[in-house]
Amino acid sequence: MKKAMLVLGLVMVLASGCITTGKATERAVLRAKNKVAPALVHVRPVKEIFSKGKRKEVQVVGSGFIISPDGYVVTNEHVAGESKFVRCVLYNKEEVEAKVVGTDPYTDIAVLKLEPKNPAKAGTPNKAADRRLPFCKFGVSAKVESGQTVLALGSPHGLARSVSAGIVSVTDRYLEDQGGDLSSSSMISPYNNWIQTDAAINPGNSGGPLVNLKGEVIGINARILSGAENVGFAIPIDIAREVIEAIIANGRVRRSWIGESLQPMRAKTDDPTQRGVVVADVDPLSPGYEGGLRPGDVMLSIDGKPTDARFEEDLPPVRKQIADIPIGKEAAISVLRGDKEIELRVKTVEKSELKGNEIEFPEWGFTAAALTPENVRQAQLASNRGVLVSGAQVGGLAANARLQRGDIILKMDEEEIKDIAGFQEMYKARVESKKRLVMLVVKRGALTRFVLIKQDAQSQPGAEESGNGGGLPDGTEGEHEHVE
Repeated sequence: MKKAMLVLGLVMVLASGCITTGKATERAVLRAKNKVAPALVHVRPVKEIFSKGKRKEVQVVGSGFIISPDGYVVTNEHVAGESKFVRCVLYNKEEVEAKVVGTDPYTDIAVLKLEPKNPAKAGTPNKAADRRLPFCKFGVSAKVESGQTVLALGSPHGLARSVSAGIVSVTDRYLEDQGGDLSSSSMISPYNNWIQTDAAINPGNSGGPLVNLKGEVIGINARILSGAENVGFAIPIDIAREVIEAIIANGRVRRSWIGESLQPMRAKTDDPTQRGVVVADVDPLSPGYEGGLRPGDVMLSIDGKPTDARFEEDLPPVRKQIADIPIGKEAAISVLRGDKEIELRVKTVEKSELKGNEIEFPEWGFTAAALTPENVRQAQLASNRGVLVSGAQVGGLAANARLQRGDIILKMDEEEIKDIAGFQEMYKARVESKKRLVMLVVKRGALTRFVLIKQDAQSQPGAEESGNGGGLPDGTEGEHEHVE
């Protein structure tokens, strides 16, 4: 009898403990949600998209969160990048327009600034502009642990003010880069690993905060695993904070570049004691190559600081170490070549923008973008003069003349093209004058050719479009998806 009573008492104690623990967790979740929710923003950008030789405006839906009382908002670059304007709905359902302060496609971060509805006239006070907005506080993602409870807040499928709970699955998930080229569907993350979580993240959650139970933002929701259930990824806030500060201060992030591609040491040796990182490739037109860096080298250190990457997840910190070298500085790079250790001197240059400014030329039926230094290097051009064709409409004058995506236009009627603005002026003059024939000098791969635009020719009505001129993808590409 006594034994039965003892067992019953133990069961009641355990049950009471479970109920207490459950209530404590629920209270912690509610406290965390209540700290962050007032700073949530439902983001509705109108984006300028260039696809198949046409410019389009489309509205997308994403999430964001206020980070300062004066109205700075953080979201993803793939949500707000290339936006003509952005409308934000605050947690109290107030609609406010925002301007894009700056974006960084290399970390998929954008910063917006909420604009007061009624800007004050010169010399008059503006209460709307002076009010203090609720804002989120940053945590420290380096302290995040697997198994830790987190909340994902945002607008999944456009359902604003949503909250989901889960745990941190992995704190440093490495994801291969996907895409590149001109497509805004490209997903790259050279400088960070990802916080993986099973808290439900869906399309529309992009740019929303991942929050710990203290109500601190530890990550920015950005990706999901295609075909999986509740496998989402967030940008660690330690990486994001530095980018956000640079964008607010300068409108963009400046990084150094030496032209290297890296692989982890395990790609070259099974010896776990071998230090360094493998140089897989070096751009032949880069400062790294000019300084003597070669494929197959094992990079040991930069200015005395080790560059160790045994596994893939060790690569982002090494890439960031290179990016953080002051632009234009001559860095001392120690490498192991064969069994000999040598020191190289490499002067860095600024890493180029991922994509140049893009414009539609409707009368000829194509789109073109400003050349980036990367385009210039890949095409082995003598200068940065010219424009890059990003798409052409089937049946348009450009496509009929066999102008195609990837071509670089160098001259128009023997006149050298300085930049995208200069090309636009030259194009406008030809269209207005209705000049019958316009000759373009175009570089395609290693060859230079002539393209004759016949302005008196009629485009084929009803022709189907083909090709992809950049902008949003025609379909889902790759394993890991953005979640706008």
